[in-house]
Amino acid sequence: MLLESWVINIIKGEMSLVGPRPLITEYVDQYNKEQIRRLEVRPGITGWAQISGRNAISWEKKFELDVWYVDHGNLFLDIKIVLITIIQVFKREGINEEGETSASKFEGS
Repeated sequence: MLLESWVINIIKGEMSLVGPRPLITEYVDQYNKEQIRRLEVRPGITGWAQISGRNAISWEKKFELDVWYVDHGNLFLDIKIVLITIIQVFKREGINEEGETSASKFEGS
């Protein structure tokens, strides 16, 4: 069911296959000037931060990687991200932050 909603959101143009993962809206007020730049592109099902550590990396690193993607995203990078995502799904790495069921709540920087 979750996959179906992502596909529908992609078809509607609200999401992309690749881009910063969408976060809950209550976090937006806590973004700093640099972090809010992640909103300059459509959110994606997978992204640069997901293939670079997923929930095993800090919130600061996730935002840094998301903003890097905003500045450097292109078709070839998107293809690379999709291919690495497929590999990582089978490896099951970085799914959980240490001591958490997925990731800790974002508290701002």
